[in-house]
Amino acid sequence: MLNAKASRRQKIRYRIRKRVFGTAERPRMSVYKSNAEIYVQLIDDVNGNTIASASSVSKEVKGMTGTKVDKASAVGKIIAEKASAKSISTVVFDRGGFLYHGRVKALAEGARQGGLNF
Repeated sequence: MLNAKASRRQKIRYRIRKRVFGTAERPRMSVYKSNAEIYVQLIDDVNGNTIASASSVSKEVKGMTGTKVDKASAVGKIIAEKASAKSISTVVFDRGGFLYHGRVKALAEGARQGGLNF
């Protein structure tokens, strides 16, 4: 049984996933955030594959000092670099039921600064 906050987020996720679909050329950029960390994946929904992933627990970000928003922005830039290495320039953004502000917004803006279009 999910608590009220989790069940609300689950409903939002289902509503988003009805519309957002990723392909190999334009993968879905899925975001998950916990209290301490943030994770992002580029997913090809046609084949069910994760193309690339990045998180705030990776080596590049783990030693970084600063706020969680700063780390989220760095994760966005890292996923943009990994996407460009696999010749991906356009993605579909899936906020995963989280509100588009704070760390989720910082991650998206970091990815845009890194060169991803969505």
